[in-house]
Amino acid sequence: MEKTVRVRFAPSPTGFLHLGGARTSLFNWAYARKMGGVFILRIEDTDVARSTDESVEVILDSLRWLGLNWDEGPEVDGPYKPYYQSLRLPLYQEQIKKLLQTGKAYRCFCTAEELAERREKAMAEGKNWRYDRKCFQLSPAEVEDRLNHGASSVVRFFIPEGETSFIDMLRGDVTFNNIELDDFVLLKSDGMPTYNFACVVDDAQMKITHVIRGDDHISNTPRQVLLYKALGFPVPQYAHIPMILGKDKTRLSKRHGSPSVTYYRDKGYLPDAMVNYLARLSWASGEEEK
Repeated sequence: MEKTVRVRFAPSPTGFLHLGGARTSLFNWAYARKMGGVFILRIEDTDVARSTDESVEVILDSLRWLGLNWDEGPEVDGPYKPYYQSLRLPLYQEQIKKLLQTGKAYRCFCTAEELAERREKAMAEGKNWRYDRKCFQLSPAEVEDRLNHGASSVVRFFIPEGETSFIDMLRGDVTFNNIELDDFVLLKSDGMPTYNFACVVDDAQMKITHVIRGDDHISNTPRQVLLYKALGFPVPQYAHIPMILGKDKTRLSKRHGSPSVTYYRDKGYLPDAMVNYLARLSWASGEEEK
């Protein structure tokens, strides 16, 4: 039996919904509707300092105005609630324990100042900086002793040797040499998960089958694929769509005069016109235009 398609749009509520995010949500919504699947809205609010309730409301209002209704998420009950990452911390702690127990992750006690000093030294010697795994050498007893004495730490993922590959629905086979990847942080010193870690845990728990997102996330994908495998989760299908660019061929931003979706609503643009415009930025169908 074929799986039910489950896709998600997972914005960070640190500001308004911009056009790139709106188009990403449109592609996920359209694919779910075409395939008779489920479109999930998840709020990735682990950046406590910058996330606001006002931003959440702006995002929800923007999606409603565009007609992109979600099947699971805020204000819509679903089997994998809650749909705010800040309310899902026990799930991340549970998975962190698994990675630590299996030796696929380790605690790092290096301070920001120590890391900066070693990074600058490596750069002065003309070397590419990667975390040198100083804390990976610590014995379990040393780790326990430091924790008992209140030492601050993060949890890092241990990158294995070899290559990491995945199939992109638009690009085909994509392969990264693992030597290009760093032992990235999974859990910050304040106990909050990083983007790559929380994203994988949530996508797996919410049974996401297809991850459709901007191609600025391609560099995150090998890290996430390694995490899926380390945790024993099935890897979803990926599709990285091209970003919307300004006239200078750089990513569209405020400096290009690109305000929020609600800006266009308030100026009197019709939602159907906005959806049509965003869709036509993404594909070609000959010279005919309606």
